[in-house]
Amino acid sequence: MTAITEATPPVSHKEARRAVLSSFVGTAIEWYDFFIYGTAAALVIGPQFFPGASTFAGTLAAFATFAVGFVARPIGGVVMGHFGDRIGRKSMLVLSLTMMGAATVGIGLLPNFEAIGVAAPILLVALRFVQGIGVGGEWGGAVLMATEHAPEGKRGLYGAAPQMGVPAGVIMANVVFLAVTQLLSDDAFQTWGWRVPFLMSAVLVGVAMWIRLGVFESPAFAEAKESDTIVKMPIVEVLTKNWRTVLLAAGTFIATNGIAYVFMVYVLTYGTTELGYSRATMLTLLIVACPVWMAGMAVSAWKSDVLGRRRVYTWSSIALVIVAAVFFPLIDTASIPVMLLAMIVMAAVLGTTAGPQSALFAELFPAHIRYSGASLGYQIGAILGGGLAPFLATWLFGAFGTSVAISAYFVVIAVVSLGSILMLPETNKITRNTEAA
Repeated sequence: MTAITEATPPVSHKEARRAVLSSFVGTAIEWYDFFIYGTAAALVIGPQFFPGASTFAGTLAAFATFAVGFVARPIGGVVMGHFGDRIGRKSMLVLSLTMMGAATVGIGLLPNFEAIGVAAPILLVALRFVQGIGVGGEWGGAVLMATEHAPEGKRGLYGAAPQMGVPAGVIMANVVFLAVTQLLSDDAFQTWGWRVPFLMSAVLVGVAMWIRLGVFESPAFAEAKESDTIVKMPIVEVLTKNWRTVLLAAGTFIATNGIAYVFMVYVLTYGTTELGYSRATMLTLLIVACPVWMAGMAVSAWKSDVLGRRRVYTWSSIALVIVAAVFFPLIDTASIPVMLLAMIVMAAVLGTTAGPQSALFAELFPAHIRYSGASLGYQIGAILGGGLAPFLATWLFGAFGTSVAISAYFVVIAVVSLGSILMLPETNKITRNTEAA
């Protein structure tokens, strides 16, 4: 990997702060939309849209529709990455937010199986697919707007903003679901209350759009456009010249994403069906752990500016292998203090693996193909990790009757991610616009 130094237009502190705020708020709301589906899949989607199935089969079906969003994410990453590298980051971020908001409100308004029969799950899958396309284009653009506005030496810290939007979205989603489940009877929640979190998206998206429209285009993209380095087919260059980097970047993300989705989604089902706790208890445990997750992101992102992305990511990945092995044994104690400890420790470690990721992925690719390259690596990792994880966790427990099988799965993917980061170069000293070999 050889660096090409290219002048980048100076960015005022006000512009940089607005870009960081836009990345954080927009990503938080996009992931709120994406996560409320995961929470709903764990709690209510099965009986609403697959009522003829057993509880186990209904949960599998609900998590299968959850995975549809991950299948769509690489499509969104490729399409929006292409246009993000061709016409700009900002326009794609506005489009992704619009798509996500429209699909989420659509799910909130969608009649269930009892009302319209088989059309209900078909339309549900279609809307989930649109959600996936929207969020597929979001991450890469939000990361680039944050890191490409950052001063030299602070790309890791600035890049943590969209990463921290993820647990912020989880907190919002679960607080809203917790409030709805506590304020309504179970019958009211099952009948109409579950729709409220989806319909709230309309207001949240409006706020995020107002912030996002006020952000200037990325200075790195503006420089690439001015210097005439824009290419007609960015994804072709990514796949022909940078395919190994894409695969290794994806590999680093498999464990973080896969374990995080079991942590955020499957554990809700596991705690209520296998351990006998209420929805409110499991949601509360997750909500309490999420700020620790955000803190882990912030600290590791900051340290990556000082110590290097690869070094911080490597030590975090080693910690994840260890925590992955003991997480479910601690959860299986069914002791609230021990379960809370397990959730907090897992959240902290997941945060430290995610913190350096934004800057790492952005620095792996030159500016003119950065949106396409970073998005594709991220979304491939997401589909191999989070897209399959809740389904596989449900299946593994059903097949083996023990959480040991899930722990083994955790350890395997954590080792894969550790191996991937060890094969990538250090990037934090590379200039803002970099040519990847």
